[in-house]
Amino acid sequence: MTGSRDQLGLTLSDHPRIRRSLPVLDERLRGTKFVSLTPKSILNSPQQTGVDFWSLNPYVGCEFGCSYCYARYAHRYVVERAHDTGTLSDGEFQEFRGPHGWEAFERRIFVKDQLLGALEADLRRYYRSIGPSARQSVPIVIGTATDPYQPAERRFRLTRLILERLARCEGLNIGIITKSPLVARDRDVLRRLQDSNDLEVYVSLISVDGALIRKIEARSPLPAVRLRALQRLTAAGINAGLIVAPVLPGITDDLSHLEALFGAARGAGARFVHAGPLRLYGAVRERFLPVLGQHFPELEERYARAYARRSNAPRGYATALTRRIKRLQRRYGFPVNDGMQDRYERRLSPTQGELAL
Repeated sequence: MTGSRDQLGLTLSDHPRIRRSLPVLDERLRGTKFVSLTPKSILNSPQQTGVDFWSLNPYVGCEFGCSYCYARYAHRYVVERAHDTGTLSDGEFQEFRGPHGWEAFERRIFVKDQLLGALEADLRRYYRSIGPSARQSVPIVIGTATDPYQPAERRFRLTRLILERLARCEGLNIGIITKSPLVARDRDVLRRLQDSNDLEVYVSLISVDGALIRKIEARSPLPAVRLRALQRLTAAGINAGLIVAPVLPGITDDLSHLEALFGAARGAGARFVHAGPLRLYGAVRERFLPVLGQHFPELEERYARAYARRSNAPRGYATALTRRIKRLQRRYGFPVNDGMQDRYERRLSPTQGELAL
């Protein structure tokens, strides 16, 4: 039997007549199912993903279901691969995809079960590929295509297993991105990891306005809960800060909005604050634009013009936002830099066009 590996490290049979059911590990009352996929690989290289870092995602899909989340494409890809290779029937394909291709992202969560063996093999591959002198400059980022501390982590504890293994390494550059206060549960292992490695924990928050969060991120933790988790991390001596991404044009990019975020980060003891504008990938438009139309109809035409031919925010807008963020970093005493672009973002050529800040 032959197989092929996708960019998320999942191996599926490529024989169209092979039919395997996906084991259901858990099910929520509201209908969310957690299904098992055993990966042969879990650590993705820059050559596999096209970004300048290695990435690791214990889950595919996310219960938080944020309307702007670019990771919907990853879930869709896994579902389509499973259907193409006969793992999912036509009926299951519709169930795992959703009526419009995006709904099941937060209702059918793939759990990369029994992943430690794959991680061991991948770490050997990583060490062969990255010499000791380059490890600090080529990060491993956990949580690039799903939240590693989403509610499923309370039961499955896959992220903690990964961190416990990485804590036995030395000289790595590790980034963790999450919206969940559950990250504070692992302060002990994060401290061990940080003792021998360069660690940054990014608590993701786009607004301190809870009502706004509920419009855009229907099931994500409220701002105060995330900020308390950030405070618990920094009080434990962990190098943690805030990532404000995406900044939403016309919604969260005004000065007073950003000042509130920077002030809250300062109060929580954040070591840094990074920010970046919305990227509206094709797989995200179907989910985000209806939300925009429902809650911010006055912005629909503006977004349609700005993102008509691009996924990235227009160059002029991104430049202006970067200037605003740097001024706020200086004012609130945070390191001044270009944010996540320095370490964790795809290197893309700037696009033309303007979107007033």
